[in-house]
Amino acid sequence: MIRRRAARAPGAITPNLSRPGDVRPADLTGRPLLEINGLNVDYGVGDAAVHAVIGADLVLHTGEVLGLAGESGSGKSTLAYAAIRLLRPPGLITGGEVRYHVAPGQSLDLLAADEEQLRQLRWAHIAVVLQSAMNALNPVIRIGVQLTDVLRAHRPGMERAAGQARAAELLEMVGISAERLHSYPHELSGGMRQRVMIAMALALEPRLVILDEPTTALDVVTQREILEELIALRERLGFAVLFITHDLSLLVEVTDSIAVMYAGRIVERAAANSLFRAPRHPYTLGLLSSFPPLHGAHRQMTGIPGSPPDLRSLPPGCVFHPRCGYAMDRCRTEAPPLVPPSGQGGRLAACWLQEPGTDTPPELDTADPGQAGPARTLAVAARAAPTPTTAPPPAAVTAPTAAATAIEDLGARDD
Repeated sequence: MIRRRAARAPGAITPNLSRPGDVRPADLTGRPLLEINGLNVDYGVGDAAVHAVIGADLVLHTGEVLGLAGESGSGKSTLAYAAIRLLRPPGLITGGEVRYHVAPGQSLDLLAADEEQLRQLRWAHIAVVLQSAMNALNPVIRIGVQLTDVLRAHRPGMERAAGQARAAELLEMVGISAERLHSYPHELSGGMRQRVMIAMALALEPRLVILDEPTTALDVVTQREILEELIALRERLGFAVLFITHDLSLLVEVTDSIAVMYAGRIVERAAANSLFRAPRHPYTLGLLSSFPPLHGAHRQMTGIPGSPPDLRSLPPGCVFHPRCGYAMDRCRTEAPPLVPPSGQGGRLAACWLQEPGTDTPPELDTADPGQAGPARTLAVAARAAPTPTTAPPPAAVTAPTAAATAIEDLGARDD
């Protein structure tokens, strides 16, 4: 289900969606590609409706790798699928706007787009790698046929031999032998199936690829291989990425910027390096302090107390205040807006602790390293971050200073 809008006015410009390759000059890098403004999504209607996404604002730029993090049920996948009109019933978009910038001066309102425009848009401009590759692939059709189906649908003039050659090229691009074109999905390992889905998503060289938990069910070695291949492909082809996962430590390694969601709301957005070293929201701080140590003595793990709220009946004020060790009286009655913290342009946080004149805890007031470059240069330091040696009060976790030290050590070795 989706909220329908009025038909386009007579004479309205219809963006050309047929040839995305012609509208990707290098000088578009850094310009807005997908803009989400005030998006609201419910499951169901009436008093029993689940408010899955509330007032979401998000901008993804051309060539950017944007991470979307949060606990299960925070609304990450719902936000992405609603934005590109893949949300299934009983999902209902109740407000907001989503604009896809086809070319300079041309944009398309995805919530008002008709079925033909959406058909041209999907795979050619915006592709999706789903969480479960085995469920996404047809179990009774060979891999090669499924790859060439995408090509036939969007490039009807392509000859059969050219389509098969392109399918083989796509498999080779993700590290799979072309001989596997004749295999069925069940004959491939989990990592190979996920690579096939990535190859399928890149078949038409889209401008935006949405990765929905692409490595969750894989072992860490396969996960590492797939992520390295993805980043290499992104550097080579220049597409933008919306990377959805609950693993914040993973996003620190591979993204340029990160948005953190909690209970349907975006509570913080910053460059990945800034968010990792200097979080501004207690929820982000709690996630960062939950990394298990990979080296050194065993330490007691600390987490975020309590459970996520019922999305049918959200608490008043800041939705995180029942679990926050820093909550003030104001937090229980007023919902903080997502705004730049005082004197810190380029990042956003929805927390009253960042208001001017507030006694901000030192762990939420760490010096911001600024735009120090893509977070993928942090390599694996985030995963080696040890937890605090002593258990802090509920949600008042300490800043990940040890992980920051690990990053500095890594940079020193590289020098």
